[in-house]
Parts: sequence; structure tokens; C-alpha cells
Amino acid sequence: MFGLYESAFGALTWGNIVMLLIAGLLIYLGIARKMEPLLLVPIGFGVLLVNLPLGGLMEVTDGEPGLLLRVFQGGITTELIPAFIFLGLGALTDFGPLIANPKTLILGAGAQFGVFFAFIIALLIGRAFPDFLEIGIEEAAAIGIIGGADGPTTVFLTNKLAPDLIGMTAVAAYTYMALVPIIQPPIIKALTTKEERAIYMKPQLKPVSRRQKLLFPVIAAVIIILLVPRSAPLIGMFMFGNLLVVSGVTDRLADTAANAFMNILTILLGLSIGAFMSAESFLQGESLVILGLGVIAFAASTAAGILLAKLMNLFIKEKINPMIGAAGLSAVPMASRVVQKMGQQANPRNFLLMHAMGPNVAGVIGTATAAGVFLGILG
Repeated sequence: MFGLYESAFGALTWGNIVMLLIAGLLIYLGIARKMEPLLLVPIGFGVLLVNLPLGGLMEVTDGEPGLLLRVFQGGITTELIPAFIFLGLGALTDFGPLIANPKTLILGAGAQFGVFFAFIIALLIGRAFPDFLEIGIEEAAAIGIIGGADGPTTVFLTNKLAPDLIGMTAVAAYTYMALVPIIQPPIIKALTTKEERAIYMKPQLKPVSRRQKLLFPVIAAVIIILLVPRSAPLIGMFMFGNLLVVSGVTDRLADTAANAFMNILTILLGLSIGAFMSAESFLQGESLVILGLGVIAFAASTAAGILLAKLMNLFIKEKINPMIGAAGLSAVPMASRVVQKMGQQANPRNFLLMHAMGPNVAGVIGTATAAGVFLGILG
């Protein structure tokens, strides 16, 4: 008769149980709290599946890899999924606010400070506690890129430099992206006065011509890839996706990239990343350090963007609301929504969403470029 000794109940460990609770939390945050549900629900369910013993989803049995291991090897290890997700992101992105106000590109670049700050801190921690934490320069770079708030870029870089950390860095990046509305407001309030948060910006951006929108992805791809060649997979796909939209002659391709294709890739990415979070690989001291450094990186990126905006106000005639500097993170459009909400609380006349989208989109470009810099030096 079939008994417990033939089932997987006897193989459950305390580590599995802890990870099942974490899986439940991720699914809860995605469904009940609507925090990045398109990502947290697949990731959470992937965590759940891989921590149910004897399922064989991530193991090699009789020479054959498990189902989710095949997805991971085919999509993540080969870097296809992160690169093609950038294709979908490009098709979903409007560069209009950035083109209309080019100085917001500086804010997106400045917000990458958190990436390099967390990189240095992680490297110092690894050097200070070598017997406790194995954090070399490659691992430090993978941890630092979390500060860009860009999940696909985090997956792409970590797979190149520190594949053993991919589950932890990816979950940290996506979880903190979802928590942007909680993480950013206290930092913004600490670094700005009420009068600064109330600075009025005209809601109407200057018009952007179709020719400008057509030229931007082409010129940006050429310049960025020539400057940072290793950013080509991400920047190239990002700009190509946008060109499909603005060209006006590839509507079917643009619609597929932004919707059906993007949804399929998101499912595969979420499940495979979650399935990499087994109890054996995730419940380590490094996990807590990575999660902690992820918060530091997010905070540093937010602070750098705000302070840079305040510095710019010393030299420009038409002042900008320093809160839009906080949108320099790649978390599109969550960071922009935070700025919009806080801007209207400080001044009901303010409509900052489109102004914040400039640095927000610039942050995506900046984080992909930062990843290319790391790869050029370390890859």
C-alpha cells in the first residue's frame, strides 16, 4: 500500500519549509498587495515547486535535466530571455519625455551611483570576512547591479559573472522593484524640504517630432554600444524594440514584442529564477548580505538622483523638482508614480509623471550601460 515512506513528506527538511513560506510570501505580495504580480507570482511558484522534494524539476536524472532546469539552461544560461525581455521593454517604452528634456539623462546616469557604491561595499565586506562570505570582485559586481532596479539586467550580469548567486540577486532586484513605493518616500522626504517637493514644473513638455523619435533609438544604440561594447545585447534589443514602435510600419511586430512575446518570456523567467532558489542554495549567510546590500544600493541610487537634481538647480534658470531625480532608477514606471504621488501631495497643481519618466527611462539605459562596463572590465 502507498505510504508516507513512498511520498515526499519524509524528505521535507526545515529548509524546505522555510522556503515554502518565502514562496507563499512572494505569491501573497504579488496577488494580495499587487506588488509586481507579473513577476512575483511566477517567481514565488517556482520557489514553491523546487522546494517540494523529489520532484526532479531542477535535478539531472538518468542523464536528463529536469523541466525547469532545461528552461533555465536554455533561456537564462544562454542569455536569451534577459536580452529578449529588453526587446519587449523597448516596445513598451516612450522616449518622448527624455528627448523633450535631455538633461534628465544626467539624472538617470547619476542614479547609477548606487550600483557602484554597493559594489564597493560588497567588495569590502568580502575582503573583511573572507572566511564567512565568499564575495570576490565578480560577486560584488552582481550584487551592485541590484541598485539599478532592473531585473533582466541583474539576471544577465549575474549569469555572466556569478551564476551561483543568480537566484538571490534576481529575487532581491525584483522584490525591491516591487517595494519602491515603500523604500523611496522616506529617503525623498529626508533629502528634500516641503518647499522643494512643491516646486512646480509645467505639465506640458515640448513637442517631440516623429523624426526625433525615429533617430533616437538608432543614434543611441550606435553611441552607447561603441562606448560600451559589452552592453550590446541589452541596449541593442532595447533600442530595436522601440524602433519597431516608432517606425509606424511594423505595428504587428511591435504589438507581439510588447504583449504576447513579453508575457511568455516573463513566465519563463519568473519560473526558472524561482526554481533556482532551493533551500540548499538560498539559505546561506550570503543571502542576508545580498538582501541588505540591495536595500543600500536602492537607497544610494535614490539619494544620488535627488542630490544631483538639487545640484543642477544651482546652475539652471528653470528649476526642476528634485524628486524627479529619485526616478533615475530603472524601476519603470513605479519610481515615476511615487514621484507623481508625492508631488501632488506637496503641490496639488503639480503633475510630475511625464517629467519623472525622462530620468526613469534614462535609468534603464544607464543600468544596462553599467552592466556593460562591469562586463568589459571583468567579463
